[in-house]
Formats: sequence, structure tokens, C-alpha cells
Amino acid sequence: MTSNKLDKVVIANRGEIALRILRACRELGIGTVAVHSTADRYQKHVLLADETVCIGAPRSTDSYLNMPAIISAAEVTDAVAIHPGYGFLAENADFAERVEKSGFVFIGPRPETIRLMGDKVSAIRRMKNAGVPCVPGSGGAIGEEMEETARLARDIGFPVIIKAAGGGGGRGMRVVRTEAALHNAITTTRSEAEAAFGNPSVYMEKYLEKPRHIEFQVLADSHGNAIHLGERDCSMQRRHQKVVEEAPAPGITEKQRRAIGERCVDACKEIGYRGAGTFEFLYQDNEFYFIEMNTRIQVEHPVTELITGIDLVKEQLSVAAGNPLRYRQKDVTLRGHAIECRINAEDPRKFTPSPGPIKQWHAPGGPGVRVDSHIYSGYTVPPYYDSLIAKLITYGEDRNAALARMAGALGEMVVEGIVTNIPLHQDILADASFKKGGTNIHYLEKKLGH
Repeated sequence: MTSNKLDKVVIANRGEIALRILRACRELGIGTVAVHSTADRYQKHVLLADETVCIGAPRSTDSYLNMPAIISAAEVTDAVAIHPGYGFLAENADFAERVEKSGFVFIGPRPETIRLMGDKVSAIRRMKNAGVPCVPGSGGAIGEEMEETARLARDIGFPVIIKAAGGGGGRGMRVVRTEAALHNAITTTRSEAEAAFGNPSVYMEKYLEKPRHIEFQVLADSHGNAIHLGERDCSMQRRHQKVVEEAPAPGITEKQRRAIGERCVDACKEIGYRGAGTFEFLYQDNEFYFIEMNTRIQVEHPVTELITGIDLVKEQLSVAAGNPLRYRQKDVTLRGHAIECRINAEDPRKFTPSPGPIKQWHAPGGPGVRVDSHIYSGYTVPPYYDSLIAKLITYGEDRNAALARMAGALGEMVVEGIVTNIPLHQDILADASFKKGGTNIHYLEKKLGH
């Protein structure tokens, strides 16, 4: 590795994010190694990479979650770094530790930081120390004494939500509306948490009835510098999975942005953060409440790139090479508006997956239209992985312009041979409340009748 650049990077992921990383590496003159399962040998990034290594069978546990195979691929190709993308091993502290102990650069935060922020109880404690506003709650793991827990719930005020300390992605959570239901909810969530995350610890928070999901993007280097790049609104969700994202968030003032953004930057410095990260908040009644930090690049990072002009993946690569951030806070200016629709290979009403061969693919174009996708005509969508096949992102001078471009782009997009959720996105864009902006996280599920 040179002083300012990584020489060769293993892309330990698949799909659109793997292609996104490959393109950033190519722009920076960095060699690429695509690791892939047997099902993904014809992925676009695999066909374009400088080198490829097959790391196992289609199942994720046999390939993309196979730590020794990924590290071996880095060894046999003389790579110097591993980029985990998002999902799979991206927030696995043990993987980051094994990568670094094997002598490679992990393109992400330090293992101890991932571990700290992966445990929601320890994360909330550190955020409170850094002055980041948090949801009223237990402030730590719930003990075995039920009478004390019930008293705490009464103090917080029902409804409350029981959450797994090691949870994430919407799993390991249970809403409790009465004291009578509290004991059973805690017991059930504990056993689910033990089974799913290997950690039975649970904590309690006030349950907000109609919050929005607003997150702040941060970048930090290993020299103590950190900046924020504004916020995104990710409230259009189904089963805790984001469907549409936009930046900036409708109705958030510059004063609010500055206040919360500065707290996020202070928190990065407090925990010694390195790389790209996202602070996720619930927002209700003009108040922000921290819920978790994602210690990786986000699916929705393009909307931030479009309104700031900053390439987040290239910054990840630069920071991982040991360089200081190329931007200061005063360099970050938010211009215009960007919206992202996640295009999935799934039924737009039943949400059942729709793998299979793509007979025809036509990506939309025109001013302010960006398509991040790994698919092509003749490509077969495998049944083994996440159903995301494309991210359609539009940019405009304001929200209305971005919405108009998105409506046109959705109408232009052609995916034949499989079923996609494009009709769902068209319904969302035609929805009066969404057009107005500021819908809460439960809005889409109620609209769909779930």
C-alpha cells in the first residue's frame, strides 16, 4: 500500500453495491478482486473485476459469510484491503478483527467501534455522554426484577417497546401497551434475542406512535477529523425495511440540521470513529431521538452524494488508506433534492420474491437520473439473496422537480421476465400525503392494509 492509496481491494459483497465499489476503485486506479458464490459468476462486477475468486456455494453461509474464504482470497491475490459493502459481514466486529489480524485493511470502522455501536445498550450510553438526544428508556439492560421493571415502564409511560441489545434491521422488538403484557413481552423478546443474536439482553424505550425516520450521514478519519453531510428521510418503510429515501428531509430547518449534525460529529470524535457511518433517529414533535448507528455505507447513500457532490465510497477508500478527510464542515453545502426508489424483484402487492431470467432491461435516463444496478438483459436473478435489483435515484433543484423526474424515470424503466415493485413506487409517488412530505414510518403499512 502506498502512503495515500490502496493498491488492490477485495470486494466482499455482491449486487449493486459491489459494482458501486468497483467503479470507485477504478476511478482511483485501485485494482479489484471480486469474490463470488457459484450462483454469482455472471454478476456484472465479477465480469468487470481485475481478478475473481469463487468462495463457495450459493448459500450466504457458504460464501459471502465465509470469513476464512474471503480472507484467503485476499491472500492469494495479494490484495491489501477488504471492502465489506453493506449487509453480510459489513457490521461484524469479529470479521473486521480477523481481517486486521491477518494483515489487511478493513474498509470501515475499527472492530471495537463496530462492537460498541452494535450493542444498542452501550451505543445509547455513549451517545448520551456525547450529548446526542436519545429516546427516554431504561438506559441499560433490563434486570430480572419485574417489579422494578414495571415501575420503570410506568415512569417512562406506556406504550413502551422492548428491544434486543444485539438486534437490528427491525428484528428483536416488541411493543407493550399495558403493564399486564410487560412480563410476557420481555420473556419472549429475550428468548428471541438469544436465538437470533446470541445475546439475551433487552432494554426498554418509550414507544413513539407516529415518528419519522431521519438519519445523518457522517464521515470521519483516523486523524480525529469528522464531518456530517446532512440528513435523509427514510420514513417510507414496510416491515422496518426502507422503500423510498430522500435528502434533505422535508421540513427540517437549517438550525435543526446544524444542531443535530454537530452532536453527531462530536459523537464520532468521542468514540474515535473512522470511515462512513449513519446516525439513525426517530423524529416526532420537532424532537430527535437517537436509535442506532450503522457503521457502514448505507443502501441510500446516493441521495446524499447528489445533494453534496461528495463521493462517499471514494472517501471510504481514502480514509482507509490513512488519509485525512479532504473536506471540512464548511465545504459541505446541500443543494437541491434527491429521491431514491429501491427496485426489488418481488410482487408489488404480495411482496413474494420473483427470481429468474431478465429477458429485457432498459434503464431510464435524462438529466438528474441515476441508476445503480448490476442487472442486464439475459442476467438471471438468483433466489438465494436480497431481492434488490436496482436503485433509481433522481435529482432536482427542489423536491417537486426530483419527484417529477422520478415519476418519468419509473415510467421509462423496463424489466421484463420477472415481476418488480415498480407499480408500488408509482402508487407511492401518486399519494397525496407523500407528495406533501413528512409521512411517518407507519404510513406505508397502513396504506397497504398491513
